[in-house]
Amino acid sequence: MENVDVVMKLVEGNGDHDLLIRDIIMTALTLSPDKIRRNDIKTLHAAFHEMTQAFQFFAPFSEARKVSIFGSARTDPAETVCAQAAEFAKKVAPNFMVITGAGGGIMRAVQGGAGREKSFGINILLPFEQMANEFIKNDPKLMTFKYFFLRKLLFMKEADALAFFPGGFGTHDEGFEALTLLQTGKCNPLPVVFIDLPGGHHWKDWFSYVEEKLLGNQFIAPEDLKLFKITDQVDEAVHEIVHFYNYYHSMQLIDGKIVMRLSRPLSRQQLESLNDLFSDIIVQGKMIETGPLAEEDEEFQDCDLPRILFHFDRKSFGRLREMINAINDFTKDQA
Repeated sequence: MENVDVVMKLVEGNGDHDLLIRDIIMTALTLSPDKIRRNDIKTLHAAFHEMTQAFQFFAPFSEARKVSIFGSARTDPAETVCAQAAEFAKKVAPNFMVITGAGGGIMRAVQGGAGREKSFGINILLPFEQMANEFIKNDPKLMTFKYFFLRKLLFMKEADALAFFPGGFGTHDEGFEALTLLQTGKCNPLPVVFIDLPGGHHWKDWFSYVEEKLLGNQFIAPEDLKLFKITDQVDEAVHEIVHFYNYYHSMQLIDGKIVMRLSRPLSRQQLESLNDLFSDIIVQGKMIETGPLAEEDEEFQDCDLPRILFHFDRKSFGRLREMINAINDFTKDQA
């Protein structure tokens, strides 16, 4: 290819970052009207540009934990569910920033509850204009997307927790996609909570459908129901999210092995208990304590968090979530 030498000089150095940028440029140079339609190239260009902007948008806040919160933009501000959403956001804000779609209804209530400083808004361009609510309008933490699929990517990529209030097609779409990603291991475990009005049935009725039609027909496994929680109590929803990070910090799947980082070390008794309770998801050996691994993402290679390591069966993600719950339920006096 004539431009190879030019491309190789565009990015100097042999670090992983430089090599990846060169690969991106090389891939772009393979595009031509003979191999791909011009409109497809335009779509690729626009999507790549939007994704780059989005990554830069969130980069300064990479250390902050965030909860993506979903719900109807059409809900009247006077409805009880908006007050409930604002209360939830206010109570979760000390530990998490919030991400919403920046519109009205429940999104507006969430950002009013969390406050502008703790809020992100990722709006979407629609044929009918969706105005950003007053709590995020003109804020530097507001971004507007052209493509739904990229917006959905950011809702998941940046989230350390997900919360769903009653909503329509979009809310249910996000909910099912999140559960699919968790069920198949395409994203790391995180808490997911569906919040009904006190005494309400929006998500309870949804769960009845899931239990009868999906579980009843063996389209999902019983442990998949452990991937989420349904509640009509704000304090219970907040606890579900905050408690998830009681011991658990983060994890990474490396060549069939899970390295799980914890905020404090487990005792020998606690580790033995986990090996007994979750032997069914370990395909070789036992869970062991370990230090940082060279194969871990570079942001964690120098991190001194305690870790456990085990060979995972790579399919029992509902059971993996149960294991994280068991770890988080440990108390210091059990050491």
